[in-house]
Amino acid sequence: MNKKPALGRGLSALLENEKSDITTKETSEVSTTVGSIAELEISQIVANPFQPRTKFEEQALIELAQSIKTLGIIQPITVRKLGYNQFQLISGERRFRASQLAGLHKIPAYIRIANDQSMLEMALVENIQRSNLDAIEIAISYQRLIDECSLTQEVLSQRVGKQRSTISNYLRLLKLPAEIQAAIRENKISMGHARALINIESETEQINVLHQILEETLSVRKTEELAKEKKESSQKPHNSAVLPLSLVDKKLKSDLSKYFEVKVNLQRKDIDRGRLVIPFNSDEELSRIIKLMNL
Repeated sequence: MNKKPALGRGLSALLENEKSDITTKETSEVSTTVGSIAELEISQIVANPFQPRTKFEEQALIELAQSIKTLGIIQPITVRKLGYNQFQLISGERRFRASQLAGLHKIPAYIRIANDQSMLEMALVENIQRSNLDAIEIAISYQRLIDECSLTQEVLSQRVGKQRSTISNYLRLLKLPAEIQAAIRENKISMGHARALINIESETEQINVLHQILEETLSVRKTEELAKEKKESSQKPHNSAVLPLSLVDKKLKSDLSKYFEVKVNLQRKDIDRGRLVIPFNSDEELSRIIKLMNL
């Protein structure tokens, strides 16, 4: 039985196209394999410290490992050369881990030269585009690209091929309370639910609505309506606290009531602010009060 080739015709063509994007460098210290595709010993590859993915679903890895046993590696990983026969993973950690589970000793890899910052950028961009990250992991990756790679949202949108508004929506998730972020990561609520919760100003109310979503299995539409109600309620003017009147103010209120012959209302908001209300029950009474005010 003939041994199946490691790379199919379609993948070989893809790799040829990818070569134009690979940074190449030839020195006495760096092998000519830099900038090319090679079969590397898995034992020669170390993990990427900048890996944005923080959790890998065990069952999904097992399924991918089984697929790799049957079909081989469909897409090579990407590594950078550290030294003689030493490489560091840039992207493709899920494939790398699954290959280890599958018992492979070698794995096809793109070989690049990259400093730490460009390595981080490549890892983050590649994972955002090609991996099934949850919404919080994507948001963290976007934020790291902005903070650690000094990218603006405009440049970032070009790098990852997403609308700037989409990136902004992800970044806003990081402002939500930790409990809500955890619910997103655990797939208890969707991105749509989270975007509705962002519109609620109070963190306490956000968490209350989260609990309501989970208890009542609210749809995104219902959550949006509930969030709108909460927002409108918070925007309604509330009566400020009224200070108790001093003896002087009480005397003034009594004197004004006697003078205008109506029950005058005097309130203090603070030491030098307040409200004076002189009510009237008819146009004639208003005219009388105005005359008394000498207006």
